[in-house]
Amino acid sequence: MDTPEDIESRRERGKVTRKHVPRSAHVAVGSVERDPVELLEINSAGRVDRLVPLRYGRMIESPFTFYRGSAIIQAHDLAGTPNSDLPIQICGDCHLANFGGFASPERSLLFDLNDFDETSLGPWEWDLKRLTASFVVAGRHLRHKRGVIDDLVYRIVRSYQGRMANYAGMGILDTWYDAITFERLMAETASPQIRKSLERGMARATRRASAALLPKLSERVGERWRIRDAPPGIFHIQGENTLFSPEDDWMKITDTGKAFDRAFKEYLGTMAPDRRQLLSHFTRHDAAFKVVGVGSVGTRCLIILMIDNHGKPLFLQSKQATQSVVARYFKSPPVTHEGRRVVEGQRLMQAASDVFLGWNNGPSGRHFYMRQLRDMKLSPEIELMDIELFSEFAALCGWVLARAHAKASGMALEISGYLGNSDAMADALLAYSNAYADQVERDYDVFVAACRSGRLEARTDADMAADFRI
Repeated sequence: MDTPEDIESRRERGKVTRKHVPRSAHVAVGSVERDPVELLEINSAGRVDRLVPLRYGRMIESPFTFYRGSAIIQAHDLAGTPNSDLPIQICGDCHLANFGGFASPERSLLFDLNDFDETSLGPWEWDLKRLTASFVVAGRHLRHKRGVIDDLVYRIVRSYQGRMANYAGMGILDTWYDAITFERLMAETASPQIRKSLERGMARATRRASAALLPKLSERVGERWRIRDAPPGIFHIQGENTLFSPEDDWMKITDTGKAFDRAFKEYLGTMAPDRRQLLSHFTRHDAAFKVVGVGSVGTRCLIILMIDNHGKPLFLQSKQATQSVVARYFKSPPVTHEGRRVVEGQRLMQAASDVFLGWNNGPSGRHFYMRQLRDMKLSPEIELMDIELFSEFAALCGWVLARAHAKASGMALEISGYLGNSDAMADALLAYSNAYADQVERDYDVFVAACRSGRLEARTDADMAADFRI
């Protein structure tokens, strides 16, 4: 148990760190003398070849979608900046679109971080910098005024700073139990507009579960349900609409059922006994490839349709986990299984995690993690937010990130000591975020030029879907 003296010495450790890395040092944008296209090509290595152009096609829509898909570039750049020397478990891809709503195991609707593909040990401020820069890039894309965008950055950093100070005064068990539910947000807001937005979100979430997905994604064929092909987004790996090349090792699997059974048994071995018991009531009916996100396009991702004895569905998602971009550029402990890294990082950082989280190896030794597909999941629709709502969303993201960092690290005292009570960190991150948004726009122009010159191939979803029309 920490004594008052211990608590003060821990807070002092954060303050002392400022002498070596002052908060003003975070203005630096880092190692930007590099070829962004080359980094993207490194990040695309090992993906399904015919889906890499779709990844670039989604990224080319705007500087913001480019930013979403290029976490490797910012991780590379941040490695060339001073850091606070307080490494903790971080998200690693903490942009604004990776925050949202989802159901807890108790069926409460939580607002939290929801993407941990890049989670790793790293400087806590890398998450905060990626978050603030994402609001600047997105704010410019939405054509908000400079003053409005600057205010968003201040809202994020001040929220993170204030909430971290609160967590620094809480016991670690209270921090672990803290959860940001939609009901809590409803109770704390005085804005009728925000309350209506939360109510609409809660209503939408109830319609986004496996039962609602079943008729949308699949059809009954005899006694079994089969997932419908909708290429390039969904297709059967060894079916007529596959986007896998004949040379791919997955195309050479002669007994897919046996391969699935082996991988699923390994997954069950990572689950608690009650979860294994729960899953024993389901039978696998079908599995198909599903393209997801922006940065993840081309990595191997499957959806698995399970049906229980009453004919009720459960959709699981099996997603490939590769080396974190953070671990590529920040010295971290060795990782024996990338899927396990994702699962354990998610469990550390989220207030409550999916009961079906687990990991396994794929048929050819690739690492995967598994979870439930889109269980009451809500993503922010920033295009529909007015300034008031966008500003509140920014502050909420700062709160969520502070809670995740405090829970995962137990170092709220040290981080709060480093941040202090002034706007020194907010001022530094405002300068950083504007300068880095300028860099993102320059990198985007280089990326677009590479697509136009033929160095990279970019194809839209609609363009690729046309290949399959009769």
